[in-house]
Amino acid sequence: MTDTLVKKTRILDADRIRRMIDRMAHEIAERQKDLKELCFVGIRTRGVPLATRLAARLTDLLQKPFPVGTFDITLYRDDLSLVAPQPLLKKTEIDFDVNGRTLVLCDDVLYTGRTIRAALDGIIDLGRPRAIRLAVLIDRGHREIPIEANYVGKSVPTAQREVIKVMFEETDGADEVWIMERPN
Repeated sequence: MTDTLVKKTRILDADRIRRMIDRMAHEIAERQKDLKELCFVGIRTRGVPLATRLAARLTDLLQKPFPVGTFDITLYRDDLSLVAPQPLLKKTEIDFDVNGRTLVLCDDVLYTGRTIRAALDGIIDLGRPRAIRLAVLIDRGHREIPIEANYVGKSVPTAQREVIKVMFEETDGADEVWIMERPN
């Protein structure tokens, strides 16, 4: 059985996404006490462009580069057996030491909190960061696990039957965010 989703409402276009990421980068610069050891980790797939863009914007603001890594949570999921009989593993690419650093973990949508929980388990397997902060483009509510983002682009209250579809130029060929809906 395939779930068909239909576009309901476009809530963000490319310009609004750019402005949100700019605002989030400014918030990180203002609220993060020690920027010297700051690094970004994007959760595959759409957390990666968010991490890359936040780091690039912060580099523009502070004239200092920030490392960016990519993390695949597949093996850390609590629903792995429900996803597929042979889940597709993608590469985790973190070429810096996470020990003692402040990580900004990035994802496109915060929903139940399960993806973030899986990412936290995986990050801890790599070492012991000094702190982990969470940045998400969209917070849609409906938490099942007590996880809260430190940096949020936009909070979008949704119904359970709705889905948030984030599209980035790097992964989807366009920068847009849509509310999708399962037809009755």
